[in-house]
Amino acid sequence: MQRVATFLTENFPAITPDLTEYLQSSLEVGAADFEDADELYDNMGPLLHQIAGRNSAEDDIRAICGDLFEILSGDSNGGTAVSNGDYNGSIRKLASGPVRMKDHINTSAAAAAVAEDADGGIWNRSQGDVPKVDARKLDKANAKIKEKQDKRAAVEKAPAAEPKGPADVPLASVSQAVNRREERLDQKGGAKIFDIKIEDFDMSYEDKILLSCATLNLAYGRRYGLVGRNGLGKSTMLRLLGSRSLKIPSHLSILHVEQEATGDDTLALQSVLECDEKRESLLKSEKQLREQLKATESKAGQSADDALNKKLSQVYAELEAIEADKAPARAAAILFGLGFSSEMQGQPTKVFSGGWRMRLALARALFAQPDLLLLDEPTNMLDMKAILWLEDYLQSWASTLLFVSHDRSFLENCATDIIHLHSRRLEYYKGDYSVFLKTKDEKLKNQQKEYEAQKMFIEHTMEFVNKFRYNAKRASLVQSKLKMLEKIVKLTPVEMESEVHLRFQEVEPLSGCGLRMDDVSFYYDGGQANPIFKNVDISTNANSRVVIVGDNGAGKSTLLKLLLGDLEPKKGFRTMHRHLKIGYFAQHHIDMLDLDMTALQFMQKRYPGQAIEEYRRCLGRFEISGDMAVLQPLQTLSGGQKCRVAFAIMAYNKPNFLVLDEPTNHLDIQTVETLAKALNAFEGGVILVSHDQFLINLTCKEMWLVANQTVRVLPNGFPEYKKIIETELSARNG
Repeated sequence: MQRVATFLTENFPAITPDLTEYLQSSLEVGAADFEDADELYDNMGPLLHQIAGRNSAEDDIRAICGDLFEILSGDSNGGTAVSNGDYNGSIRKLASGPVRMKDHINTSAAAAAVAEDADGGIWNRSQGDVPKVDARKLDKANAKIKEKQDKRAAVEKAPAAEPKGPADVPLASVSQAVNRREERLDQKGGAKIFDIKIEDFDMSYEDKILLSCATLNLAYGRRYGLVGRNGLGKSTMLRLLGSRSLKIPSHLSILHVEQEATGDDTLALQSVLECDEKRESLLKSEKQLREQLKATESKAGQSADDALNKKLSQVYAELEAIEADKAPARAAAILFGLGFSSEMQGQPTKVFSGGWRMRLALARALFAQPDLLLLDEPTNMLDMKAILWLEDYLQSWASTLLFVSHDRSFLENCATDIIHLHSRRLEYYKGDYSVFLKTKDEKLKNQQKEYEAQKMFIEHTMEFVNKFRYNAKRASLVQSKLKMLEKIVKLTPVEMESEVHLRFQEVEPLSGCGLRMDDVSFYYDGGQANPIFKNVDISTNANSRVVIVGDNGAGKSTLLKLLLGDLEPKKGFRTMHRHLKIGYFAQHHIDMLDLDMTALQFMQKRYPGQAIEEYRRCLGRFEISGDMAVLQPLQTLSGGQKCRVAFAIMAYNKPNFLVLDEPTNHLDIQTVETLAKALNAFEGGVILVSHDQFLINLTCKEMWLVANQTVRVLPNGFPEYKKIIETELSARNG
């Protein structure tokens, strides 16, 4: 590459050593990315024009780029340049103006032109006359080269691309200011800091800016609850952190529990144990060493390989240091706490449903104990017993935890700090969620007071300025006040979060019994010996507020299907009010949506033949309006926004009795509170399956516990149920 430096110096005598070094390194790094001389000119031409000066001709710069390309091609081919343009040390000088063909007819005229260039052209500058190069063009050229390298590297490393499915969601994008010093320390392995500080980063999703100039601070050993309204980017930020799209020190281990565990022949317990890669590697080494020792004993009659024995002793010492013998018991305890019985722990992962494999993924993350654990709505797939166990387990979590949750009780018990995402920024609060609410309200009040006080002061000062602006005696005082106003840092009015509005349509109230089951027994085909329900007697009024609770697998979903009429009792009767109109919200409602359609299109498909205004009015009751309803495909909406679309579809036919299966999954805390108010204002009946304590306490008037093949009413509601769970957990741990 010394030839490049020599060539640049000879063709551009006024070039500085710094510019020469920059151009040489840029060409060296991007040599493999230039397909021809034109591409090299597109990238480096603007810089060369800047160095040569305003009078440089494009053809001459292109010719120089051609020679540079041949030099680069020659270096990449072992130093042998191809074509007749081999660089032989001749100097291609730039004329001070355009060169015409007729000028070459007269040799003396051409010589005179050269002499004129030598006297007063761009080459006759002193070394102090440094060519001024636009810094933005330098950066732009550098960025082009880097972009090409990244694209080529991605193509070379990526596997064969699969056809993109219609439901694929575009990835979010992020830009981040990088501290070069910290980056070099990280590359050298010198920075072993476990705190995470990401400064001045922007985050967007398609055309929507989610964060602007934000800073993320995570202190090691703290548990952070990330809160904010649906659609602001909470889950997106976790995904970017989990994929390391945001720059995080390489020595930190990160686990993001987002996808369910793989279903294969691996046993559930073994699947969790395999997360400890160091333990698995040591066990594998131990097995290999023992086999080698056994082979040497069979040949020589005794183990004469001291080196193998020494290695084996080292492996045993490392296994003892990480307490490898206690790992199976610890993994089994985690699985048991998340609801896996001893029998289930010995089953292959492929036999579990998606919900149970999500629990398995959570168990793997808890067992692995990463430096940064990212959890997105961890309570969604858990029953109340597993949630209480998880709350207790995370109390002693040693490393950093960042989680998103709509469950107030979970936030209260698990978070040591709250990060509030709003107005495209992150704000930090010490303490649990209750402290956050109190502190945030006080902070907003103080900010509003400061803004109003400053506004009043500015208005008062401007009133004085306008009054005495043309008074010569007060001119100096007016100027001083104007300068003072210029120096004031202007405060902005407090941005209050808009309230969420959910509203079910008014229905005609019914009187009497709504749904009733008398002496009902049920079992699936072949399960008569072990029925799910035996002799169940329950009833609801047309305006009841019933909450169904119980362990996962106890039969809550089966009970809902019996109430809805999707399943017929094997014994007993189900009766329903003749004017009852049921609206059903499924737990896996997202699977029922066509994610390629907009909300309006899906509503038209589901209920054809109505006016567009009617569809939009129904969506608007659940705050799905504007572009979100008409232009955005459902796949681009957040989980909470999809949830509100499902509510609108359920409510379109004006049902007077609602059956809701885990409706709070994916909703933010404010929307959960608004949903509770909407359900209380609804004039019909409600049957609710939920583990959200806040929603249960706000709406519950009657509680049914599904357990031991029956359904029983708990007169004292949720406090009674919580006491039952705590007793069971104590007995199990004891």
